[in-house]
Amino acid sequence: MSGPRRIAFINEKGGTCKTTLAVNVAAYLALKKQRRVLLVDLDTQGHAGKTLGVDVRELRPNVFHVLTDPSVALEAAVRPTPVQGLWLLPSCRDMADFPVTVASAPDRERLLAKRLAGPYAQGFDAIVFDAPPSLGLVSTNILLAAEEVVIPVATTYLALDGCAEMAKTVELLRKDGRHERLTVSLVVPTLYRKSALADEVVSTLRQHFPGKVTEPLALNVAIDEAQSHGKTIWEYAPWSRGATMLQAIADRIA
Repeated sequence: MSGPRRIAFINEKGGTCKTTLAVNVAAYLALKKQRRVLLVDLDTQGHAGKTLGVDVRELRPNVFHVLTDPSVALEAAVRPTPVQGLWLLPSCRDMADFPVTVASAPDRERLLAKRLAGPYAQGFDAIVFDAPPSLGLVSTNILLAAEEVVIPVATTYLALDGCAEMAKTVELLRKDGRHERLTVSLVVPTLYRKSALADEVVSTLRQHFPGKVTEPLALNVAIDEAQSHGKTIWEYAPWSRGATMLQAIADRIA
């Protein structure tokens, strides 16, 4: 798959900071690395747009229409964001109907990949996907459209299970020939609080993904405050501890 880098932030578990990472890494690539970036939100909650200060509730067309109606051009649904160099393909509750709407389509697993194969999408340097907190048809579309998978993992015991399942899914797509180039490029321990259990989770991740585990992303008030104001950490508190942690992760990706 040629063209822009395609990076998916995905885990079947909710509450792992997928959106936080997807939005701030996308903004970092745009602001700090001067790249033209498209952020594709595929979660029904539309949080990627909301955390960028974009009111997605009434935006039509959105990603659902792009994926289900061939007459809707991708560029008709993509919106600029307050971050220079960063564009958003927004999502909303419409995406809840996606699996049923496309159930009979023979290419239903590759609808996203096909819509991103056109010349408009090829004009971006990077495409970043914010995935829903579940495995299903939407997640499969994301994995088949992406090249690199970043797995955020909350530092709790049960979160390890979700990470293992996602790694198995990536390996399955490689082995069955649906996407032989798909790789897990990074694993990010999140919501870290210093404890024996959290340190054990990080240690286990490093054993299973040698060389691919970042330093943990600790709980941070500045990151939460930035999101509540519809801003990235780079706009809201660029010198904060939260920005330092997120930059270290973004640099691993960039």
